[in-house]
Amino acid sequence: MSLNYKLGITKSFPCNYLPEQEERLLIAVDDILHDREHYGWLMQQGFRRSGNDIYRPHCIACQACQSLRVPVQDFKPSRSQKRLLKSNQLFNVRLSKKVQENYYPLYEQYINTIHRDGSMFPASEEQFQSFTHNNITEQYYIEIWHDQVLISVAVTDDIPNGLSAVYTFYHPSYRKHGLGVFSILKQIEIAAELKREFLYLGYQIEQCSKMNYKNRYHPHQILVENQWQTVNK
Repeated sequence: MSLNYKLGITKSFPCNYLPEQEERLLIAVDDILHDREHYGWLMQQGFRRSGNDIYRPHCIACQACQSLRVPVQDFKPSRSQKRLLKSNQLFNVRLSKKVQENYYPLYEQYINTIHRDGSMFPASEEQFQSFTHNNITEQYYIEIWHDQVLISVAVTDDIPNGLSAVYTFYHPSYRKHGLGVFSILKQIEIAAELKREFLYLGYQIEQCSKMNYKNRYHPHQILVENQWQTVNK
């Protein structure tokens, strides 16, 4: 694939994850990069998307953000993950290709209850659409149901060599059921069923308590100096 593409660099701004640090992003500005094939290639280089913006951390004095992906055919759940899968057998998993009307009320309840202290509070339709709608690639919406009640949705990008976990929101009353972890386990299963190679989980940040959970899925790979390195237990 040609490497003659236009990229831009943002100005430095306060980091959303590490206080006292400044963040800077490399942006894929060339329109030709904004399709499924090119986006899949960019994800292999450590990029992600936010809405229709494709970016990668490009900080001057910090390398804390590490792209992480799970090779789904090799994945082996841990004992605690096996227990979670067993205890959540009462839930049904459904796959949708379209945003449903009952998604936003669930998202709004999730943000306004669980993340009242976060940057996404209060929930808004515009914010919701920033990750459920894009012009780059299609998406799967992995729904978790308890009887006739929708309790969780995992928004998942569809890319050529894998799936990419975008955002998961769930019913606050089911918090004790570990639906975040459960959704990732189901995303791994679905990626394997679709004969995809990887589930991309975004950026692992060891120093940030909200972003240091992604390395609990083994084996996984992290991008170090533009080379994917496999990490086993």
